[in-house]
Amino acid sequence: MFKELLRGWQIAFIPYFAWLGELKNKDVLRADIIAGITVALVLVPQSMAYASLAGLPPYYGLYASFLPPMIAAIFGSSRQLATGPVAVVSLMTAATLEPLATANPEGFLAYAMLLAMLVGIFQLSLGLFRLGVLVDFLSHPVVIGFTNAAAIIIGTSQLSKLFGVTVEKAEHHYETVWRVVEAAASHTHILTLGMAVLALAIMIGMKKFMPKVPNVLVAVVFTTVLAWVIGYEAKGGAVVGAIPEGLPKMSLPPFDFEIALKLFTSAIIIALIGFMEAISIAKAMAAESRQRLDPNQELVGQGLSNITASLFNGYPVSGSFSRSAVNFGAGAITGFSSVVTGIVVGITLLFLTPLLYHLPQATLGAVIIMAVVNLVKFKPIWHAWQVEKHDGIVAMVTFLLTLLFAPHLEKGIEVGVILSLGLFVFRTMRPRISELAMHEDGTLRDAKLYNLPTSSGVAVVRMDMSLYFANAGYLEDEILELIADRPDLEFLIIDCKGINAIDATGEEVLRNLADNLSLSGIQLLLAGMKDQVIGPLEDSGFVKYHGKVNFFRRVTEAIYYATAKLGNPECTLPLREPASVREATAEAGQ
Repeated sequence: MFKELLRGWQIAFIPYFAWLGELKNKDVLRADIIAGITVALVLVPQSMAYASLAGLPPYYGLYASFLPPMIAAIFGSSRQLATGPVAVVSLMTAATLEPLATANPEGFLAYAMLLAMLVGIFQLSLGLFRLGVLVDFLSHPVVIGFTNAAAIIIGTSQLSKLFGVTVEKAEHHYETVWRVVEAAASHTHILTLGMAVLALAIMIGMKKFMPKVPNVLVAVVFTTVLAWVIGYEAKGGAVVGAIPEGLPKMSLPPFDFEIALKLFTSAIIIALIGFMEAISIAKAMAAESRQRLDPNQELVGQGLSNITASLFNGYPVSGSFSRSAVNFGAGAITGFSSVVTGIVVGITLLFLTPLLYHLPQATLGAVIIMAVVNLVKFKPIWHAWQVEKHDGIVAMVTFLLTLLFAPHLEKGIEVGVILSLGLFVFRTMRPRISELAMHEDGTLRDAKLYNLPTSSGVAVVRMDMSLYFANAGYLEDEILELIADRPDLEFLIIDCKGINAIDATGEEVLRNLADNLSLSGIQLLLAGMKDQVIGPLEDSGFVKYHGKVNFFRRVTEAIYYATAKLGNPECTLPLREPASVREATAEAGQ
């Protein structure tokens, strides 16, 4: 096992070998270069906007967009996934760090780097130990509820930038929003509002009429030039300001055990939410391109990209829905497109940062709003309700609590996860248990549902759920209630086809049932049991204890056995008796 794990680790650090040779093809190389440049044109302004959303100076978004996309592409399994700053992770970063920054504002960047390191280590560990399955604890209803709430929180958090007002943050986000509305009602900076409206108009208009043109870049360039021409900063408009030239220097984030402990829970949630966002778009692209995708390998790539971000003055990153779609749509074939994207960002840091001085903060706010508006989708919540009402409840509760507790976003997710697990256990505590009878078409069906006659001497019961501690008692109660109404019952057959697993409590209940039924003169027969269920029963000694004669491959065989012993079957059965039943009957001395 150790050798297999070691081999898996070796493969985890050389996945790029799968596409590196394809770059010898000039068409592939050209396509990747074009796609990489296209994504960079979107990433540069977006990353700056998301950094400000995370509570960091805008240029730190460029730092997080330089090396992390390259590392994620080189060590991940998705060829088209575009990694970098994203809205939801940026919001969660701000929500995590703001309470700590209140006590130590100077340590905000250091905490952001430490958070990225913790996120990266957690993701890398999951990937190396093949534990990507843990991501499934964040159920789809929890994710859609949280994503909708986060999108609303992100959008409303930019209102102050759009109206050019500044307010003191309240304990809860909705209180802060109300303060912004009150301030905007009397102190709106008209020029700032006009710049925001202009940026939104450009992006919306170009998205509708010129969808192939990078509307974000056009809006950024146009409003930046306009701000420079009209002296926007001198008239009270907020701009990005001076951006340090040059690439970020490598440095270890300062480690403080007490701070790391406070960040730990949030780091796990950010790691899981970020990875779910990345893997969902990666799966969609892999399905369309028919390329192989390994979730555990993707965890390795995302983990290493976050560790890299922490070493180069960045903050937590993830795969982006919008930029991945741009990358895929632009014709990216291999991970080299993301390498090109990182190179373009590096060139921007080296030579183009002076051009970004007059970029209006209002434009960055508009960019964020445009990026998250499509994340607000209530149809999936309604769909979850239609499929399973419990899932709809989980989605709505997560949505409402995330809004209510914001900026403490982790509370909404934690309650959602606990609620989803609790409701799952609740559903499995009362599984579907039905008595079966022979239908006119020769199949066994639910007697109550189809109003079928049952036998007084033989009862067939089916359970559609794994037999474990939460529902074993319920099965026992249902069977005891059944036999209480059947004074002439001599055989009880349990159809075990729907039982996929059994635990110690389930085995104990079967043992007690066999004993109690035997005392009542009723023989318990078990049919259709799967290997993964009968195996533990053999190991525990139950099969030997109960007797192999009481185990059958098929329910019909058990019925034949029982009715043959009764000598007067009361229900329509298949005409031909299986040989296995004749042998079992002979063994029983019949």
